[in-house]
Amino acid sequence: MERIVHPIPPVYDANARILVLGSFPSVKSREAMFFYGHPQNRFWRVTAAVFGEAVPQDISEKRNFLLRNGIAVWDVIASCEITGSSDSSIRNVIVNDLSEILETASIRHIFVNGGTAAKYYAKYQLPLTGIEAVTLPSTSPANAAWTLSRLTEAWSQIKISAEP
Repeated sequence: MERIVHPIPPVYDANARILVLGSFPSVKSREAMFFYGHPQNRFWRVTAAVFGEAVPQDISEKRNFLLRNGIAVWDVIASCEITGSSDSSIRNVIVNDLSEILETASIRHIFVNGGTAAKYYAKYQLPLTGIEAVTLPSTSPANAAWTLSRLTEAWSQIKISAEP
Protein backbone atom coordinates (compact mmCIF):
# COMPACT_ATOMS: atom_id res chain seq x y z
CA MET A 1 0.00 0.00 0.00
CA GLU A 2 1.40 3.38 -0.96
CA ARG A 3 0.53 6.96 -0.05
CA ILE A 4 -1.02 8.71 -3.03
CA VAL A 5 -1.61 12.44 -3.29
CA HIS A 6 -4.75 13.58 -5.10
CA PRO A 7 -3.53 14.81 -8.51
CA ILE A 8 -6.69 16.50 -9.84
CA PRO A 9 -7.58 20.12 -9.03
CA PRO A 10 -11.18 20.91 -8.07
CA VAL A 11 -13.65 22.15 -10.67
CA TYR A 12 -15.68 25.18 -9.57
CA ASP A 13 -16.33 28.84 -10.19
CA ALA A 14 -18.20 31.62 -8.41
CA ASN A 15 -21.50 30.43 -9.93
CA ALA A 16 -21.35 26.90 -8.49
CA ARG A 17 -24.38 26.21 -6.31
CA ILE A 18 -23.77 22.59 -5.39
CA LEU A 19 -20.63 20.72 -4.43
CA VAL A 20 -20.36 17.03 -5.29
CA LEU A 21 -17.63 15.22 -3.38
CA GLY A 22 -16.29 11.77 -4.10
CA SER A 23 -13.94 9.94 -1.76
CA PHE A 24 -10.66 9.69 -3.71
CA PRO A 25 -10.00 9.29 -7.45
CA SER A 26 -9.73 5.78 -8.85
CA VAL A 27 -6.64 4.57 -10.68
CA LYS A 28 -8.43 5.28 -13.99
CA SER A 29 -9.35 8.82 -12.89
CA ARG A 30 -5.79 9.48 -11.76
CA GLU A 31 -4.52 8.25 -15.13
CA ALA A 32 -7.09 10.40 -17.00
CA MET A 33 -6.34 13.34 -14.67
CA PHE A 34 -10.05 14.06 -14.30
CA PHE A 35 -12.97 13.01 -12.13
CA TYR A 36 -14.90 9.81 -12.79
CA GLY A 37 -12.48 8.65 -15.46
CA HIS A 38 -13.34 4.94 -15.31
CA PRO A 39 -15.41 4.15 -18.42
CA GLN A 40 -17.85 2.11 -16.32
CA ASN A 41 -18.42 4.87 -13.74
CA ARG A 42 -21.90 6.21 -14.35
CA PHE A 43 -21.38 9.74 -12.99
CA TRP A 44 -21.34 11.45 -16.40
CA ARG A 45 -24.28 9.44 -17.78
CA VAL A 46 -26.34 10.06 -14.64
CA THR A 47 -25.66 13.80 -14.35
CA ALA A 48 -26.17 14.35 -18.09
CA ALA A 49 -29.54 12.58 -17.85
CA VAL A 50 -30.52 14.64 -14.79
CA PHE A 51 -29.78 17.89 -16.65
CA GLY A 52 -31.21 16.68 -19.96
CA GLU A 53 -27.93 17.02 -21.82
CA ALA A 54 -25.72 14.84 -23.99
CA VAL A 55 -23.06 12.91 -22.08
CA PRO A 56 -19.85 14.99 -22.15
CA GLN A 57 -16.96 13.09 -23.73
CA ASP A 58 -13.65 14.81 -23.04
CA ILE A 59 -12.26 16.80 -20.13
CA SER A 60 -13.13 20.15 -21.70
CA GLU A 61 -16.74 19.09 -22.31
CA LYS A 62 -16.99 17.64 -18.79
CA ARG A 63 -15.61 20.80 -17.16
CA ASN A 64 -17.95 23.00 -19.24
CA PHE A 65 -20.93 20.76 -18.39
CA LEU A 66 -20.22 21.07 -14.66
CA LEU A 67 -19.73 24.83 -14.67
CA ARG A 68 -22.71 25.49 -16.97
CA ASN A 69 -24.94 23.59 -14.52
CA GLY A 70 -23.63 25.17 -11.30
CA ILE A 71 -21.80 22.04 -10.13
CA ALA A 72 -18.48 22.05 -8.28
CA VAL A 73 -16.67 18.71 -8.06
CA TRP A 74 -13.84 17.53 -5.84
CA ASP A 75 -13.06 14.76 -3.40
CA VAL A 76 -13.05 14.57 0.39
CA ILE A 77 -9.55 13.07 0.57
CA ALA A 78 -6.34 14.94 -0.39
CA SER A 79 -4.02 12.00 0.21
CA CYS A 80 -4.18 8.53 1.68
CA GLU A 81 -2.72 5.08 1.55
CA ILE A 82 -4.76 3.02 -0.89
CA THR A 83 -4.45 -0.23 -2.80
CA GLY A 84 -5.51 0.35 -6.40
CA SER A 85 -8.98 1.90 -6.38
CA SER A 86 -10.31 0.00 -3.36
CA ASP A 87 -12.22 2.32 -1.01
CA SER A 88 -12.07 -0.33 1.69
CA SER A 89 -8.26 -0.18 1.65
CA ILE A 90 -8.09 3.57 2.38
CA ARG A 91 -5.90 4.36 5.41
CA ASN A 92 -4.19 7.41 6.97
CA VAL A 93 -6.43 10.01 5.42
CA ILE A 94 -5.53 13.67 4.97
CA VAL A 95 -8.53 15.67 3.77
CA ASN A 96 -8.85 18.40 1.17
CA ASP A 97 -9.37 21.97 2.34
CA LEU A 98 -12.83 22.91 1.08
CA SER A 99 -12.67 26.50 2.34
CA GLU A 100 -11.53 28.00 -0.99
CA ILE A 101 -14.52 26.52 -2.82
CA LEU A 102 -16.95 27.46 -0.05
CA GLU A 103 -15.61 31.04 0.10
CA THR A 104 -15.56 31.53 -3.70
CA ALA A 105 -18.71 29.76 -4.85
CA SER A 106 -22.36 30.16 -3.83
CA ILE A 107 -22.65 26.58 -2.53
CA ARG A 108 -26.15 25.82 -1.24
CA HIS A 109 -25.83 22.07 -0.80
CA ILE A 110 -23.09 19.49 -0.54
CA PHE A 111 -23.68 16.03 -1.96
CA VAL A 112 -21.39 13.05 -1.46
CA ASN A 113 -21.07 10.29 -4.06
CA GLY A 114 -21.44 7.07 -2.07
CA GLY A 115 -20.92 5.73 1.41
CA THR A 116 -17.14 6.05 1.60
CA ALA A 117 -17.27 9.76 0.73
CA ALA A 118 -20.10 10.15 3.27
CA LYS A 119 -18.09 8.43 6.01
CA TYR A 120 -14.98 10.54 5.51
CA TYR A 121 -16.94 13.76 5.01
CA ALA A 122 -18.85 13.22 8.28
CA LYS A 123 -15.68 12.36 10.19
CA TYR A 124 -13.31 15.03 8.88
CA GLN A 125 -15.14 17.73 6.91
CA LEU A 126 -18.44 18.26 8.72
CA PRO A 127 -16.71 19.56 11.88
CA LEU A 128 -14.89 22.12 9.69
CA THR A 129 -17.72 23.17 7.36
CA GLY A 130 -20.74 22.77 9.61
CA ILE A 131 -22.68 21.83 6.44
CA GLU A 132 -24.52 18.52 6.44
CA ALA A 133 -23.99 16.57 3.23
CA VAL A 134 -26.66 14.60 1.39
CA THR A 135 -25.45 11.08 0.57
CA LEU A 136 -26.25 9.90 -2.94
CA PRO A 137 -25.79 6.31 -4.13
CA SER A 138 -22.36 5.73 -5.61
CA THR A 139 -22.03 5.94 -9.39
CA SER A 140 -19.06 3.54 -9.17
CA PRO A 141 -19.20 0.32 -11.17
CA ALA A 142 -18.71 -1.44 -7.80
CA ASN A 143 -22.27 -0.33 -6.91
CA ALA A 144 -23.82 -2.78 -9.38
CA ALA A 145 -27.04 -3.12 -7.37
CA TRP A 146 -28.11 0.31 -8.61
CA THR A 147 -29.28 0.48 -12.21
CA LEU A 148 -28.69 3.57 -14.32
CA SER A 149 -32.36 4.55 -14.06
CA ARG A 150 -32.41 4.18 -10.24
CA LEU A 151 -29.22 6.23 -9.95
CA THR A 152 -30.64 8.93 -12.21
CA GLU A 153 -33.80 9.11 -10.13
CA ALA A 154 -31.84 9.33 -6.86
CA TRP A 155 -29.45 11.93 -8.29
CA SER A 156 -32.27 14.07 -9.73
CA GLN A 157 -32.36 16.07 -6.47
CA ILE A 158 -29.11 17.78 -7.45
CA LYS A 159 -30.90 19.61 -10.28
CA ILE A 160 -33.28 21.44 -7.97
CA SER A 161 -30.39 22.50 -5.73
CA ALA A 162 -28.31 23.65 -8.72
CA GLU A 163 -30.97 25.88 -10.26
CA PRO A 164 -30.18 29.62 -10.14
